[in-house]
Amino acid sequence: MTPPTPRTPVTADEKSVLVDLTGMLTRLLQDEYGLDDIEIGMQTTFNRDLELESIDLVTLAGLLQERYGDRVNFAEFLAGMEFDEIIELTVGRLVEYVVTSLKAAEAS
Repeated sequence: MTPPTPRTPVTADEKSVLVDLTGMLTRLLQDEYGLDDIEIGMQTTFNRDLELESIDLVTLAGLLQERYGDRVNFAEFLAGMEFDEIIELTVGRLVEYVVTSLKAAEAS
């Protein structure tokens, strides 16, 4: 499954963003680690469950940029966190951030 391209309309709701993010993470994990059958949900953690490393987060930032453009700034999101928060970061927390960012961009 390939993630949507930037030309695909973006819907600012949790379900749509979770689908987008799951596609990005699946692609990342397949390309980097050859993993195929990965369960990803709102409670999935990037560190403990997916075992992503910092370089993987950089790759994910690029995928988010491709999909959402300047409306979502993953680096800024992470910069506002303590180290422990980054270690415990869940897919759900990122989904919430993306939804909030997209809605803020729509409102401006």
